[in-house]
Amino acid sequence: MDDELRKTIAAARADVLARIAAAAKGAGRDPASIALTAVSKFQPEERIEAMLGTGQRMFGENRVQEAQDRWTARRATFGDLELHLIGPLQTNKAKDAIALFDVIETLDRPKLAGAIADAVSKLGRKPRLYVQVNTGEEDQKAGVAPQDADAFIASVRRDYGFEPEGLMCIPPEAEPAGLHFALLGKIASRNGLSKLSIGMSADYETAVMFGATSVRVGSALFGARG
Repeated sequence: MDDELRKTIAAARADVLARIAAAAKGAGRDPASIALTAVSKFQPEERIEAMLGTGQRMFGENRVQEAQDRWTARRATFGDLELHLIGPLQTNKAKDAIALFDVIETLDRPKLAGAIADAVSKLGRKPRLYVQVNTGEEDQKAGVAPQDADAFIASVRRDYGFEPEGLMCIPPEAEPAGLHFALLGKIASRNGLSKLSIGMSADYETAVMFGATSVRVGSALFGARG
């Protein structure tokens, strides 16, 4: 592996962690309470290897097939990997997702909850679950509408026997992210959920100020995708 790439990746990760820590301290929070998810989707293999070399073990992927190709063999080498599915999940991919991912952050509809429940019963493996909320109510994005979130969370608990770990959202690009993070926090609070997966490369420091317990960072860690 190119030494320059290794140094660049290590420096980028150190900078992101420092910024998270500074934002946390500014908000009166413990920096250790915020986890960094490295968004590895579409990244070249050499950048993934460089990131693993920094000690980073929490990674986010958008697609089940790509994640299988990238991480299945690496599980044997890196036993402490924590893989998060952060992209939309099709019901016919639920079994494969349950087999691979430790956390699924994009639960957003009853049919998917049913498919996950079926896969869990067959595989005996139960990942942690986040409900995705479409805070901007954008047609092109997945996620339950904010006004339907309470009922959906109740259904996940009552009808499928799952206890969601938290909530996730992706704010509209053209709107202040803080407004959407605040909305998600209110939904989480009234439903007794303590975890918020919010913030990406452009707004993770803002997310920390609004209570993020994990941030999903791609380009700020890896550089722009080719």
